[in-house]
Amino acid sequence: MISFIGDITPEPDDDDEEDDEVYDELYDANPEALAADGFADAYVGYAAPGPGRKALAVYDYEKCIKILMDRDGMSEEGACEYFEFNVVGSWVGECTPLYLVTRAVDS
Repeated sequence: MISFIGDITPEPDDDDEEDDEVYDELYDANPEALAADGFADAYVGYAAPGPGRKALAVYDYEKCIKILMDRDGMSEEGACEYFEFNVVGSWVGECTPLYLVTRAVDS
């Protein structure tokens, strides 16, 4: 479920050129960066952690859960369990993506 950015190719039936370029800036910042397969719609950008550290892909945690629910027909509980174990729990080295959990803001 994790791929090198440089290995990602668009789906054969994908006519959306913008999606084909979703990781271009991350690739420019770190060609060794890794991406979470199947979650491009939840990609929000990359973290630039500072000198001597590599840029990492950042995904919106809640959007990833929604993708699993919509695309794969999972319940929210099932999607959370699957995502935590199979995606968030997939440590594949220093370029492993990050998953952003946003805090609720009272208006």
